[in-house]
Amino acid sequence: VQLQASGGGLVQAGDSLRLSCAASGLTFSRYSMGWFRQAPGKEREFVSSISRSSSSTLYADSVKGRFTISRDNAKNTVFLQMNSLKSEDTAVYYCAARNSISSATYNGRSNYPLWGQGTQVTVSS
Repeated sequence: VQLQASGGGLVQAGDSLRLSCAASGLTFSRYSMGWFRQAPGKEREFVSSISRSSSSTLYADSVKGRFTISRDNAKNTVFLQMNSLKSEDTAVYYCAARNSISSATYNGRSNYPLWGQGTQVTVSS
C-alpha cells in the first residue's frame, strides 16, 4: 500500500495550490481519506477528510471556506484545493487513509492507519 502526496511548493500569500494524493495497493473506494499538516515545532493537525463516496466532508475551522477536499475513485486520488493561502498554512501536508464500511469522516490522527510521505507547502507573506 502506498500513498503518494504531491503538489506542494512555494507560493505567496493569497495564492492557490492543489495537492494530490495517489493511492495504490488498496481498494480506494473503500477508504475514507484525510489530509493533515505539520508545521515546524508543532503537532500534526487535522485539515480535512472525505468519505468513501464523497458524500461527507469535514474541515478544520482554520481552513473552512478556503480549502476544498475532493476525490476521484476512478483514479485512486484525493485532492486538496487550497485557496487564499496564508503564511500560517505553511507546513508539510500528509494524506492518510482508513478502511471504512460507512460514509463517515474522521478527524483524528489515530483514526488513520495508513499515511503518505508528505509534501511541503510554504506560503510567503
